[in-house]
Amino acid sequence: TAERFGLIRQIDRWVVSRGLDLIAEGRRVSVNLSGRSIADRDLTRLVETRVPSLGAHPDSLVFEVTETAAATALEELSGFASRIERLGCHLALDDFGTGFGTFTYLRHLPVDGLKIDTQFVRELSTSPGDRRIVRSIVAAGKSLGLNVVAEGVEDGESLSLLEDYGVDYAQGNHIGRPRPIESPG
Repeated sequence: TAERFGLIRQIDRWVVSRGLDLIAEGRRVSVNLSGRSIADRDLTRLVETRVPSLGAHPDSLVFEVTETAAATALEELSGFASRIERLGCHLALDDFGTGFGTFTYLRHLPVDGLKIDTQFVRELSTSPGDRRIVRSIVAAGKSLGLNVVAEGVEDGESLSLLEDYGVDYAQGNHIGRPRPIESPG
């Protein structure tokens, strides 16, 4: 709805601004960006202006972009990725494995991580096919020196399998339910 009514860029700018506030507090933050915001020069200027003045480690900030967003704006994403890389921030491909040009993005973008889409993780403990796919994604990511994150971890058996496969990070309700950000104390 926000994209349809032309509001997504303002929302993304607010989220990025809040993410920058959080890394200034010493937190690690991942920010999802819409495909439309990748080419937003105001967003890029916000990051380029604020990151150097934060006194925080820019490598604490990861921008996540879905494969589908990359597919529609590969050239813009490449430019955005280069700019944030120069600042010391990171880029991760979200929902990895759902697009048709998955390895094309790895070839053309300076990504630091992959997030395995929930659809491959949700039934990991019961689906031999999903286990094969996840193992392959992890192996590909590791061979390229990337951090690999699994989304949608809902049970201990899946978490255990993911640990065995070498996944670096996991997220999902089994790890922790979404909650408001608390101030560091």
